Amino acid sequence: MGEFTHLNASNNPSMVDVSEKAVTSRTAQARSIVIVNEEILSHFKGDEIHTKKGPVFQTAILAGVMAVKQTSNLIPLCHPLMISKCDVKIHINDKDEIVIDCQVKVEGKTGVEMEALTGASIAALTIYDMCKAFSHDIVIKETRLMSKSGGKSEFKAEVD
Repeated sequence: MGEFTHLNASNNPSMVDVSEKAVTSRTAQARSIVIVNEEILSHFKGDEIHTKKGPVFQTAILAGVMAVKQTSNLIPLCHPLMISKCDVKIHINDKDEIVIDCQVKVEGKTGVEMEALTGASIAALTIYDMCKAFSHDIVIKETRLMSKSGGKSEFKAEVD
């Protein structure tokens, strides 16, 4: 069982000291899944949902990238990172679910899991915001880490 690394000797919150860690290439991919109803899906044309607010997927991609860059401002104990790459992709799968994949890369001393999770989450929330005029029958089903590499542990989710 792991220990709580964000607590100091007095059991108070503390940012982890990464000064002794090696700089390595680190990547993470997170996924959010958004379920929308047929009313919203009926507006899907040409790989995009169009609303009066604009193109939903393109806006969500930009929001996801912006969120990745702001993660340390949103999550109190995250380190500010110089992001090397951020790629947000959105598609509708064979179950008519909107799938958001956010991949992040950094050359650094700490991983980018929280950045990838934040990017996927904010992209999902942006889809909700832009589609709610059609219907509030929207569910952000899940947000999960799909993979990470480059730190002391590797991870790859089992996909169902």
